[in-house]
Amino acid sequence: MGYPTKVQLIKRKDAKLFAVPQESVTSRRGRKRFHGAVLPNPEQLRQDASIPWVEVKAWAAGKLQSFEVKTCSPVRWRGSGKHDVRIVVIRPLAYRPRKRAKLLYRNPVYLVCSDCALPLQRLLQAFVWRWEIEVNFRDEKTVLGVGEAQVHTPAAVQAISAFVEAAYTFLLLAAAQTGRIALPPPKWRQEQPAQRDSTPLLLGALRHQLWAKALGVNLTHVAYNTKGKTTDVEIARALPSAVLYAFR
Repeated sequence: MGYPTKVQLIKRKDAKLFAVPQESVTSRRGRKRFHGAVLPNPEQLRQDASIPWVEVKAWAAGKLQSFEVKTCSPVRWRGSGKHDVRIVVIRPLAYRPRKRAKLLYRNPVYLVCSDCALPLQRLLQAFVWRWEIEVNFRDEKTVLGVGEAQVHTPAAVQAISAFVEAAYTFLLLAAAQTGRIALPPPKWRQEQPAQRDSTPLLLGALRHQLWAKALGVNLTHVAYNTKGKTTDVEIARALPSAVLYAFR
């Protein structure tokens, strides 16, 4: 079985790196050497002016972004054992928290990849998309409450998490196939262009469709609500929006 490709974040910028041991320096007796000569650590690699920065593009924050990276391959790392890895250093990105604010810089990123032949663009894109995994965990725990089910038997404990994850997957697939299906933002919320509808907004749209079908009423007035409602009837018709737009 082959060694699976893996992109991992190095938490220590002073991690020890080693060259691949040569056959000539490998002892004929005893255990085979996995590490060769000591190489500069990731932080020293970033500061080394003799190694040029390479521009790599990756999709992030709704558009194609340009990143500058340095790479060193093949090397040996204590966490990789006898396998060759590739070290990638991402230059700190400049950003402004708001308009006309002071230009700030993020921290550099140090990556290790088990596939030395993987193109830098694919490697960088895989790391950028890693944030979607954190969003997945947040939605399942906070929005869907995967850990809040009141079940006690071992079978139910195992089944509830799989059921919630399957429902969450179906919701995202339906949104991807249908497009923007969420209700228009309420008046009290600022409209900001988003790449996609969030999970709470998708749940509100699903609740809107299911309740309208179950009650046999037309709830489209919630989606096309206008300003200037003053009568009791108009206010009563707008009350479902307080429930349809509610989320955790």
